[in-house]
Amino acid sequence: WKNEVCGNGGSVENFKDINVLYGRNYSGKTTLSRILRAMETGVVSDKFGSPSFEVAFKDGTVATSDNLNEAGKAIRVFNEDFIRDNLRFIVDPDDDIEPFAILGDDNNKIEAEIKALEDELGSKEEGSETGLYATLIQAQKNLDNAEKDCRDTERDLDRQLQKKATDRKIGIKYKPERFGDQNYNIRKLQDDIEKVLDAYYQRPDDKKINEYEKLITEKALQPIPSHPRPSLSLQPLINEAETLVTKKVGDSDKIEELVKDAVLNHWVGEGRKLHKNKRNYCAFCGNPITKDRWIQLDKHFDEESERLEGEIDSLIERVTQEKNHISTSLSINKSLFYSCFHDEIDGLISRLDTAIRNYCKSLDILKNQLESRKGDILSHKEFDKPDDPSSTLVSALNKYESIIKASNDFSSSLTTEQNKAKETLRLKEVSDYLTTIQYEKQISSIEKLKNELEQARQKRDRIKAKVQQKEELIASKKRELNDEEKGAKKINQYLNDSFGHQFLSLEARENEDTEGDSKRVRFEVIRNGKRAYHLSEGECSLLAFCYFLAKLDDIDTRNSKPIIWIDDPISSLDGNHVFFVYSLISTEIVSRKKFGQLFISTHNLEFLKYLKRLNLKRPNTNQNEFQKGYFMVERQGERSTIKVMPKYLKEYITEFNYLFHQIHKCASIDIIDDEKHVIFYNFGNNARKFLEIYLYYKYPDRGMCGETLRLFFDDAIPAVLTDRINNEYSHLSGVFERGSTPVEVPEMQAAAKKIIERLKLDREQYAALLRSVGEIADTKTQKEGIA
Repeated sequence: WKNEVCGNGGSVENFKDINVLYGRNYSGKTTLSRILRAMETGVVSDKFGSPSFEVAFKDGTVATSDNLNEAGKAIRVFNEDFIRDNLRFIVDPDDDIEPFAILGDDNNKIEAEIKALEDELGSKEEGSETGLYATLIQAQKNLDNAEKDCRDTERDLDRQLQKKATDRKIGIKYKPERFGDQNYNIRKLQDDIEKVLDAYYQRPDDKKINEYEKLITEKALQPIPSHPRPSLSLQPLINEAETLVTKKVGDSDKIEELVKDAVLNHWVGEGRKLHKNKRNYCAFCGNPITKDRWIQLDKHFDEESERLEGEIDSLIERVTQEKNHISTSLSINKSLFYSCFHDEIDGLISRLDTAIRNYCKSLDILKNQLESRKGDILSHKEFDKPDDPSSTLVSALNKYESIIKASNDFSSSLTTEQNKAKETLRLKEVSDYLTTIQYEKQISSIEKLKNELEQARQKRDRIKAKVQQKEELIASKKRELNDEEKGAKKINQYLNDSFGHQFLSLEARENEDTEGDSKRVRFEVIRNGKRAYHLSEGECSLLAFCYFLAKLDDIDTRNSKPIIWIDDPISSLDGNHVFFVYSLISTEIVSRKKFGQLFISTHNLEFLKYLKRLNLKRPNTNQNEFQKGYFMVERQGERSTIKVMPKYLKEYITEFNYLFHQIHKCASIDIIDDEKHVIFYNFGNNARKFLEIYLYYKYPDRGMCGETLRLFFDDAIPAVLTDRINNEYSHLSGVFERGSTPVEVPEMQAAAKKIIERLKLDREQYAALLRSVGEIADTKTQKEGIA
């Protein structure tokens, strides 16, 4: 459009209020009308292979072949498709004309009821609504505001949750080492929210959290070997000690003084050992030790006493060894265990330490009693039996072994337990976040907004239903006013008053086989009181156009100011009827302002001349109320294009000027391309018609013939060449195969140049022709012309 629909100076031209489009037959005018017809009916003809179009409107809306009703405009198109769809009798003589209704008469009561309903509904004009329409607009605004408030609140909460789920700073997704899911997202967060809001959810205390935090950092440990269980000998030692402490030594041959003094007895015993077989004199007093004294001492320190002392020394040694063994063999290394067992290990260590202390205490009691008896070997003692904590120690050792087994077993389930710990920490994190953002308060607010939204929607729907009910009631009452017969009379008025065609008329007839209460009316074409058949092509054209005009007043179109497209309405009409068609367009459509935008296409130059007169000036001014645009539809090979209408067609509007311009173009072309090649295809027709007109006025007694061509060119060769081109390429006369062979450009251009050279001989006329088509005469022609 921007490249091809350009006026003088290259400015882009758009369609105006009234648009006149001129184009030869088969140039594409009807195709344009079918685009608008598709938007009117909502259906594109299935006879198009792959139809595609786009129509832009001033308000910014765009309709396409895939979305025909996007613009929402009222459109009425008159073309051959309209005729075929509504005046089916033209195709099938036994078929009818589609009826339509306009407002009937004598219905003041119904019209008053309609007026009351319309007053209640008010104005629907955008921006100036009143009545129920205004109430509906306000209800819709309230609904829109409620939807926005609800949507904004939900979006705000969603943003907060999305941030917690996937934000790089606080998002759970980016802390998989703590929360265990690097693919965490908003959906999973919603699942976790349901869990923490469940009545059975229990938030872990700080101690548990500390345990879980340690657990998730655990690495798999080596298996802990079983601890060698120490043999416990306390009870046998107690039994032996009791025997030795309480054992009696014989009283015969004892030195009484030593028996009474244990210390002295011990001192003498030690001295005896130092002097035996070593000295004859006492090392203390220097006196000799007699044989009798040695006999007394040997009897006092007899074999029984020495054996008892030895047994006591041996038992003391074993007690000491037992104590050392128990104290050193039961140490526990807590670092070998997973952190989740550390509390148990701490408790076990405490129990074990107490048991070992009690065990060693009992051993000390034994040792003390044995040492006491050894110090007074000749006197038996009462035995103080100590407690035996062996069972406590065994229980602690059993517990230790069970913890070792549990720790070793835990290695196989470490990953599972860590995942559980991470899930617990994640749910606790979600729970804390919900508290921070006051989640339940926001949910309560959203529920409240949803309730308000639903109330606003129900109110809008009630008002909308009321408006729809009123509109349907109005439509129903208007149907009561419909009068198809009046539509037929309107067509007859156009036929009789405008065209003076009193032989044809339309009658509205009610079908006799109609069932139910609603009536079905059909239109029939009547001639001389009988149904008419075999209408001429001109009669069909007249009837179709009158039908279209009358239909602009039907109940669906009246007061809608539609976009109107009229495609070639004067086909097969004589000159007098062409003017009457123009008159109807001027008086019934333009003067009555029935349109929002008007398009009229034609191939007829006489009709184009009349269309130039379409005008509606503002009161008391010379300014046109409607802007008019003039365009051409041109076929260029396999495509067509819209162009701004040339000045000579727009202002002079004669076919003679147009034909001269085409011949002048053919003679002036330097480079042949696809766009310009069409000029050569049309040259035969254009040259023939131009010469027919030109030679008729120059030789009115003979017109165009071989003789007048020779007189025109003053040479037989150009005349024969031109006559052959005119006949063979215009009529295919005698050489039918010419229609299937390419056009010979050189001979076409040669003939065109000969015609132009001959026209230049009439300098004044040639210069005027150039000016009429917007071409500038060369300097020589200007000097030799009327100047």
